[in-house]
This record gives sequence, structure tokens and C-alpha cells, in this order.
Amino acid sequence: MSTVLLEAHGVGYRYAADRFALRDISLRIGARDRLAVLGANGAGKSTLLLALAGMLPLAEGQLLWEGQAVRTGKSRSSLRDKVGVLLQDPEDQLFAPTVEQDVAFGLVQRGMPDNTAVGVARAALEHQRISHLAGRPVHQLSLGEKKRVALAGLLVVRPALLLLDEPTAGLDHEGTETLIESLGSLRADNVAVVLSTHDANLAARWATSVAILDAGRITVQGDSQQILSDRSVLKNARLSPPLTYIAAAALQELFPSSKTWKLPTTPPELEEYIRRIATSQRGYAAESH
Repeated sequence: MSTVLLEAHGVGYRYAADRFALRDISLRIGARDRLAVLGANGAGKSTLLLALAGMLPLAEGQLLWEGQAVRTGKSRSSLRDKVGVLLQDPEDQLFAPTVEQDVAFGLVQRGMPDNTAVGVARAALEHQRISHLAGRPVHQLSLGEKKRVALAGLLVVRPALLLLDEPTAGLDHEGTETLIESLGSLRADNVAVVLSTHDANLAARWATSVAILDAGRITVQGDSQQILSDRSVLKNARLSPPLTYIAAAALQELFPSSKTWKLPTTPPELEEYIRRIATSQRGYAAESH
């Protein structure tokens, strides 16, 4: 069983005295967890991630880090050195003249000598496969490049938990694949990752657990395959099911034996799912003769 890092108990946040943006949020995030927070636009996903990072003053409830109460509020969060937050707009967290300097900034702020910090930053850029950007001015980067640079800047300080707000928004196919690959490698380092998205396809292929957020409340949470295959739950939250799950459901109606199989989460897995059905049908036909 993984170590519980962050717990939210009945957390609420409000913009004004009579307007709650989040209400009764309860979550447990353990080391190496991969949680997708799914919700339509306006559901409160960005606000939830900021609240989990301790960056918002809570109106109700409590955050715990490894069992200890967390101070909250943008200027005094006690999670600052433990949790990395990737904002939806990376412009808000990139400010050094060059990519290399930006990635090294967090290390320098923590007391690492400049030369050492630059060396660590270069290694992080290489790991993210963007070392060719090291000397580029930040303002010349594309949106996808800025997101990857911002992520590298978070990873160099080795957070225990990453909170990523719509990390694939604005990325092309290659950028999305690179990001997913990078996130997958973090499990070996016991880094927990929570990402917000409205894309059930992304959640299906990446997350082990899912929480559905609607109007500032978590309506359901649990195993990703179980939740994402429940069309009524997704419809109520104004979300579309993963395309591979839709295809698999149609195939299961035609070939009931496949209902016990693991659902495909990517196009290659769907192709293999279809081939397996074809093979089983050929075997059945041969036995019948």
C-alpha cells in the first residue's frame, strides 16, 4: 500500500461570502498515484488544483500532508517545497530570459550554486528531450514548448506531488505523447501526479483512478476503467466517453465473451482487442466443424 501524501477532508473554497467554487472535497493521494480530475469547462478543476496545493485560503475543511495539517493561502502554504503546480497557461510561471535560466531558477532559490544548478537544469532538459531549447529566449517558445519547459522547471526540484492543470491543452500529437511518456517515468521515483482534464481519452490511457468534478463537487471517484465506462456518469457531468471504450462496448454486444477483457485505452490496444476477437471467433468456428 502506498504512503498517503496529501489528504483533503471536506475542503471548500469560495470567491465571495455567498459563492462557493468548491464544496465538500475529499481526496487521498498516495505516492506514485495517477489521478485524473475530469470535468467540463467551469467545473472548478483549476481552482481545485490550487486548493490542493495550499495556495487558496480554505472556507471549510482541511488539508493534511503525511498526516500533518497544512497551512493554506498563497503567501504561506507549507506545501511549497513538496508540491509542484503546472498552470494551464505556462506564461504565468516562466519569467527568466532563457530556457536554461528558467529551469535552473528554482534550484538557485533553494541555495544551489549557479554552476551546479545550470548543470542540473541541462540534465532535466535532456530528459524532457528539449535540450535544444536551452539557450532560447522564453518568449520565442511555442505553447507546447513552454509547457515542457515549465514541467522541467518543476521536476528539477524533485517534488513528491505534481498537480498539472490541463497539461495537454494546446499540444500537438507529438507533444502530448512526449508529456505522457515523461509522466509515466515519474512512477519509478515515487512521484504522485494529479492532472485535470476534460479529455476522457487522456484519462483512460494514463490514469489509474478518476475523480469527476461537477459544479465544484466531486460526484464520483474510483477506478478509472470502471468510471470511464459508465456512460450515465459521464453524461451527467457533460463529458464524452473514451472513443476506445465506445468501440469496445459495441464489440462486446456482438461478442459477449470479450466483456471480461480489459478495455483498450489506445488505438493500438483497440486493434489488438479486435484481433483477439477475430482469433477467438476463428477458433470457435474451427471447433464447430
